[in-house]
Amino acid sequence: MWRTRAAAACVICRSLANSSCGIKRKSLLQNLHLVSRSIHHPYYPSSKFQRPPLRISIQLFSSLNRLPLHKTKLLNVKYGYQFHRNFWLARLASRLLKVRYLILGSAVGGGYTAKKTYDQWKDMMPDLDEYKWIVPDFIWELDELIDLEKFIKALPDADDLAKLLPDFEKIGESFASLKGFLSPGAPGETAFRATDQGYDSDKQFKKGLLGELILLQQQIQQHEEEARRAAGQYNMGSSQQKRKVSDKEKIDQLQEELLRTQLKYQRMLERLEKENKELRKLVLQRDDKGIHQRKLKKSLIDMYSEVLDILSDYDASYNTQDHLPRVVVVGDQSAGKTSVLEMIAQARIFPRGSGEMMTRSPVKVTLSEGPHHVALFKDSSREFDLTKEEDLAALRNEIEIRMRNSVKEGCTVSTETISLSVKGPGLQRMVLVDLPGVISTVTSGMAPDTKETIFSISKAYMQNPNAIILCIQDGSVDAERSIVTDLVSQMDPQGKRTIFVLTKVDLAEKNVTSPNRIQQIIEGKLFPMKALGYFAVVTGKGNSSESIESIKEYEEEFFQNSKLLKTCMLKAHQVTTKNLSLAVSDCFWKMVRESVEQQADAFKATRFNLETEWKNNYPRLRELDRNELFEKAKNEILDEVISLTQVTPKHWEEILEKTLWERVSTHVIENIYLPAAQTTNSGTFNTTVDIKLKQWTDKQLPNKAVEVAWETLQEEFSRFMTEKKGKEHDDIFDKLKQAVKEETIKRHKWNERAEDSLRVIQHNALEDRSISDKQQWDAAIHFMEETLQSRLKDTESVIEDMVGPDWKKRWLHWVGRTKEQNIRNETKNELEKLIKCNEDHAAYLANDEVTTVRKNLEARGVTVDPCLIKDTWHQIYRRFFLKSALNHCNLCRRGFYYYQRHFVDSELECNDIVLFWRIQRMLAITANTLRQQLTNTEVRRLEKNVKEVLEDFAEDNEKKVMLLTGKRVQLAEDLKKVREIQEKLEAFIEALHQEK
Repeated sequence: MWRTRAAAACVICRSLANSSCGIKRKSLLQNLHLVSRSIHHPYYPSSKFQRPPLRISIQLFSSLNRLPLHKTKLLNVKYGYQFHRNFWLARLASRLLKVRYLILGSAVGGGYTAKKTYDQWKDMMPDLDEYKWIVPDFIWELDELIDLEKFIKALPDADDLAKLLPDFEKIGESFASLKGFLSPGAPGETAFRATDQGYDSDKQFKKGLLGELILLQQQIQQHEEEARRAAGQYNMGSSQQKRKVSDKEKIDQLQEELLRTQLKYQRMLERLEKENKELRKLVLQRDDKGIHQRKLKKSLIDMYSEVLDILSDYDASYNTQDHLPRVVVVGDQSAGKTSVLEMIAQARIFPRGSGEMMTRSPVKVTLSEGPHHVALFKDSSREFDLTKEEDLAALRNEIEIRMRNSVKEGCTVSTETISLSVKGPGLQRMVLVDLPGVISTVTSGMAPDTKETIFSISKAYMQNPNAIILCIQDGSVDAERSIVTDLVSQMDPQGKRTIFVLTKVDLAEKNVTSPNRIQQIIEGKLFPMKALGYFAVVTGKGNSSESIESIKEYEEEFFQNSKLLKTCMLKAHQVTTKNLSLAVSDCFWKMVRESVEQQADAFKATRFNLETEWKNNYPRLRELDRNELFEKAKNEILDEVISLTQVTPKHWEEILEKTLWERVSTHVIENIYLPAAQTTNSGTFNTTVDIKLKQWTDKQLPNKAVEVAWETLQEEFSRFMTEKKGKEHDDIFDKLKQAVKEETIKRHKWNERAEDSLRVIQHNALEDRSISDKQQWDAAIHFMEETLQSRLKDTESVIEDMVGPDWKKRWLHWVGRTKEQNIRNETKNELEKLIKCNEDHAAYLANDEVTTVRKNLEARGVTVDPCLIKDTWHQIYRRFFLKSALNHCNLCRRGFYYYQRHFVDSELECNDIVLFWRIQRMLAITANTLRQQLTNTEVRRLEKNVKEVLEDFAEDNEKKVMLLTGKRVQLAEDLKKVREIQEKLEAFIEALHQEK
């Protein structure tokens, strides 16, 4: 039956295939369902099991399972088509997949809802980070130092612990009674209007000691408001004067309760501060001794102070101004600025004077916390112990000396900043700048521009938009006499960064007739100047020998008994320097956090601009700043000095011998050889030569030799210093090398004993007359001929200048003789006739010979002066003598044999050859001796002097700035400073975020 069906199906298929011949499309057999084909066409070539395409217009799918939601219509095949089978396992799997995705979606949605609810609860929780200062830092590190598991095991049982605990019911009753006594009130004004927002959540933390302090503060504010309202009601109109006595008693009672609450609050604060101070000191001392064995990091305020120090030296040539915060202390002269700073620093560190200007330059004081109360300068390693009076006096003296040294001649104040760091337990971290006091009149002894200079210094610091201005006003003088308030109002008209401090309130309370005037000042109603906060302080009784502790006690005692505080004219948080320092520190750090990142971005942009400019102008050069360039030049100079030791001995001796002979040749010819040559015999010649050589050696020759050696060393040193090294030569070092060379030569002095040893050596060399061989004899002749020819050439040149050009030059160059030259030429011709007549003539003319020459010339119509005749004769005879000596040298070439026989029975005497041999040998020995002194002693001493000069230049910044100049140096300096500032700012910002 299956076979019959299959055969029928095959017939149908063939008929379908035949009917579709000639049309290019798929066979209808291929359009059949694959299962059908596999059933009745087992021989059909089909290697892959494929689903047939579905002929529907729209297919709908679910987003979850991607399966069709509706049944699709199959092709309506009439012959042999098998319907699609329903697989129930596939349908079940698809349903299970739907359930899985439903569960997964529910889980995701529920988790998101739970997370959102958790975030809402988390936002509702209060932020306790502001109260971390109550707990000392070492508490957070106890888990690293204490094994809590052992501690828990060592604890007693619950029953034993219950016996040891106090009765909590009684403690609860005591707190309930205290709570009933102190009813909560509305919060009053704070010290700063800018920091009022964000503190409404303080009521949530009324547990423990912190809650008690907050309640006490609120009670103080409530009592102040009630006392103010009661006092206002009591003082209103004539009808209120008839009030009962009970109202007045109620007011007094409220004021007494207010004072008791304030005192209690103050005592609690002092107790907490004292405990915290002791704990911090203990922890810092342990860290200082290395008990925890961990590396101490640089404090946050020290990092910030370093940035300010670098900025003070940075030349802002790219409009990157220093806008980092610092506390600028300004005030009138003798208003108490220095005293306020000393109270904040808790030490009498500044020089003092009665009415005299003591602050002559800005003083930057960096306050930080430390285990010991010490002070040190930025450029010094000495620590001043502020607990010892000797160190305090030395510190005040050092500050005064630095101020006076910074003031230039003809000035009274200076813009140079003195940087001082003060560390101690309990100090508030901040950076303060004490400026010279503002004056209204220039007194005698001051520079005429002192007032304007102080104003410009104050404005330069106050114009920083992030600087906190601490305006100090003297309360003991009339407010109308204040100058600084107008200046501060100009720089900060809105008062967003100004803190006003009224000093000498004790004197103001005694002298001012109306106490309301002080209240108006503190409330900011008397001055047009606006401020962020107002404070009243007392800085002592005016005695410079008072200690900080005694001033604190006096200040607390005064405000406890002051009517200003009892009558609520002053608030408790507006008095004492302790509250002032806390407020200033909080404002300072708030300003730092708000502005430091903006400054870091500004310097980052400046750094990019500088690096781009360097790449465009100096693409192949390293970015070397002035100090790095100096070190590079220093190494080059030292290498060049070392090169002096590598000069060969032959080179030194040749230079020394040649230079020495050029220096002494004139003396030898004119004063020794020519006078000796005029003698009649050899004995007289040798005697004359020996005498003159001895005199010359004792007086002049050693000194001349040392001078020649020193000049030769200078020339070689200069040659090495100025010689260009090809492409590696850097012109930027030329000025520095020239300055080093000049300073070294100025400092170098030749060894004084060198002349004495040299004199003995030269004397022994000149006494020797024994020429050992013919070679030395010929060398002496050659030396003598060169010397005489050089002198003859000079003499010919002198004669030519005297008589004018000869007939060849006159015809070739069309030049003529002057009248004097014609006279000298006639005189020369007459004198030459005289020498030809007597070749053995003496070196000098006799008077009768001069008269004869003059008369002969007059006979030819030439009038001649006798001095002109003698002068001309000197040159004529000199030329004749030098020519004769050269001829004699030629004859003496064969005279070495006669010399060995001491010229016995010989008409040829060559004593002049022996003289030049002695001179030549002396020159060689002297050059050798000087070379040994140079290489063994003087070059090393010169190298030492060069090192000393370089070290002095390295310490003198002004010298380096003057010698290493140019756009390249300045650009590298700016780039180095900006990079350093940016890196330190980024490190500070990172540490600041970690502290948060």
